[in-house]
Amino acid sequence: MISTEKEKYFLDRLAKGVVEFNEEEVRAAVEEGLANGLDPQKAIFEGLLVGMQKVGELYEKLEYFVPELLMCSDALNVGLDILKPLIKPGEVAIRGKVLLGVVQGDVHDIGKNIVKMMLETGGFEVCDLGHDVPSDRFVEEQLRTGSDIVAISAMMTTTMMQMKGIIKELRNAAPQAKVLIGGAPVTEAIAKLFGADGYGKDASHALKEAIRLMSLNN
Repeated sequence: MISTEKEKYFLDRLAKGVVEFNEEEVRAAVEEGLANGLDPQKAIFEGLLVGMQKVGELYEKLEYFVPELLMCSDALNVGLDILKPLIKPGEVAIRGKVLLGVVQGDVHDIGKNIVKMMLETGGFEVCDLGHDVPSDRFVEEQLRTGSDIVAISAMMTTTMMQMKGIIKELRNAAPQAKVLIGGAPVTEAIAKLFGADGYGKDASHALKEAIRLMSLNN
């Protein structure tokens, strides 16, 4: 069994390898970690995806741009290609279906894309509406797909205000659906004020909240 100290060492290497878009380092960290008993799921969630979350933060701060994002994604995929086959089909069962999108007028979707990656790796089926999504489309697509959770993102204070109206419409049309919101200007207090069921402060937390919301449906 791997020690906590050694586990942290490999997880940190994986995250750093993604941030520095170092494919060879990611491959080496994965292979060495596995040889030392690192759990494949932990390597994904607490290593690779933590790194990708940091990449998203750097992008939002304008420290990284599209070329860096693409290279970081390549490094991430090197690790995922090795690790995913090691996770047995039954180990990550389909937890539920999530409808995901960024509100109208907002084209910032890197955070949404990382959340999507996290949710899919965590066992959710994701219907991605993309960015600049009209309010009524969230309702239409929920009714069409029967999604258990509607996850709504906004990266600007001005666009964030649409969330309240979308949630109200969803409550009327699909009261059984849970609503999860997040994005730079969103706080837990705002989520409660708008009537959301959950708040994701980052991609990792969004996955935990989605799992919690699904437990409420059962």
